[in-house]
Formats: sequence, structure tokens, C-alpha cells
Amino acid sequence: MDDDQASDRDALRRIANALERLAPPAPVTTNWRTQPAYVWDGSNARELDKITAPNLDKLRGIDRQKERVLENIDRFAWRKAAHDMLLWGSRGMGKSALIRSATRRVQDGAPMALGLVQVAPDALDTIPELFSRLSEERRRFLIFIDDLGFAEEDTVGPRRLRSWLEGGVEARPANCRLAVTSNRRAILVRQANEQSTDSGESPLNRRDATDDKLALADRFGLTVGFHPCSKTDYIEIVRAYADPLELTFSEEEALEWAMQRGQRSGRAAWQFVVEIAGRAGKRI
Repeated sequence: MDDDQASDRDALRRIANALERLAPPAPVTTNWRTQPAYVWDGSNARELDKITAPNLDKLRGIDRQKERVLENIDRFAWRKAAHDMLLWGSRGMGKSALIRSATRRVQDGAPMALGLVQVAPDALDTIPELFSRLSEERRRFLIFIDDLGFAEEDTVGPRRLRSWLEGGVEARPANCRLAVTSNRRAILVRQANEQSTDSGESPLNRRDATDDKLALADRFGLTVGFHPCSKTDYIEIVRAYADPLELTFSEEEALEWAMQRGQRSGRAAWQFVVEIAGRAGKRI
């Protein structure tokens, strides 16, 4: 082999290596039938061998919400009629924890019946691709979108979500349901101000404007609200976390902790218990 041939081969090898680096990675094969949970990143799913969530019994102050969400997920897992869900309201009150905990409780009785698929925040546009893959499976899947919100000027995102929920060309398959957590006001479509008369007044009356703002939320068959804790409920939540750890606390200090964080919530209660456990030299 002369020098010119060797040089040509080296050039071809470099070109081939460069093209290989530019090519998108091959899709990862996902076993959708065996794992309790998955995280969808927009092109592939990462398999999780467990769902990290508190025991359902430890979620206090939201008994009515627990009952409704657990019943709906259980019905879905057992192939009965079930709703898409919107869990909305106060921060720190256990919306996302409830989705995870209730799913894990249902899986305790039927591990292979249901899988939880959390969609990464930057992967919402690829949900139709996820639907396409899951539609080929015989298993049921709860598609979990946590802390959903749209920018004020975003009209495409809400419309696509409505399409997924109600029979558009990209609608979710029958073996999938959506479970969305959000401050509901963050995902309402505000179109009333976009429709105005020449005088600048909205042609919609107050009732019409309210109905219009609920256009997206109404697409969910089950909407569950979460509200700030009363003092009694907050102390009950603290006690539910503290008693199994044999931790003692004063109600005054627990309430002061919540006040400093601007909320009485399950999250604040847990953070307070972590603090007093640390002071007592205990592990959690």
C-alpha cells in the first residue's frame, strides 16, 4: 500500500468516525412490562425498580383526597372505567406524593397491572411518541406530569393537553391515563382578554369568562383540590411523622417552624421532624 492509499483510508476513517458522532444514539429498548416506574426523557425511558414515596397512611390531613385518588388508580389498574386526574392547590400538601404513594399501594396488590411513567419537564412535546410506544403494550400506565404550568403567552401547550385528553389525533391510548399536579390557576387558558370589542370591552360576561378559564381543567374527569392545613391538621401531620421515631416536640415550636416558612403543610411538617430528629441525634 502506497502513501496515497494509506492517507485516503485515514481520511475515510475520520469521516466515518465524525458521522458516527453526529448520528443520534440508537433508542434504548425498554421493558415496559416489569418495572413499577419509568422516567421518560423525550426519546427514551429510564427504568426504576421502585417508587420512592411515603407510606400512604402517613399522608395526613388529606383523607378525602387520598380516598378519591386511590380509588381512581385502583379502578384503572383493574381495567375499570377511570378518569384522568388533576391534583391542584396549595404547595407542600402532598399532591405528587399522593400520586406516587397511591400507585405503590395499588401495585402491592397487582404489581404487573400498572406502571407509573413520569414525564420530564422538558419532554412534554414528545408525549405523543410516548403514547405511541405504550399503546402497543397490554399493561396499563399512569402518565405522571408533576408541577405543570404554562407561560401566560403559551396557547399551544394547553391546546395540545386538551387534545390529549379529549380525542384529538394525538389523544392518549386507552391503556393510559394522565395524572397532573399543578396550581390549577397556572394551567387555565385565559382567552377572555384576547376577545374584545372595538370599545375595548370584553364581549364575555363574568360567567362566560369563568367558564373559559376552566376550559382546560374541565377536561379532567377527576379534579382534586388541596388547601392549606388548619393548625389541628398540621400538628396531626407532625405527630404522625414524629411518633414512630419516638420524638417529642412542642406544638408552639412546630407552629413557629411553619410560620417561618410561610405555610402550614405536610412538607413543612416533615421538615420540622427532620430538624428535631437531627437535634436528637437520630437517623431517618
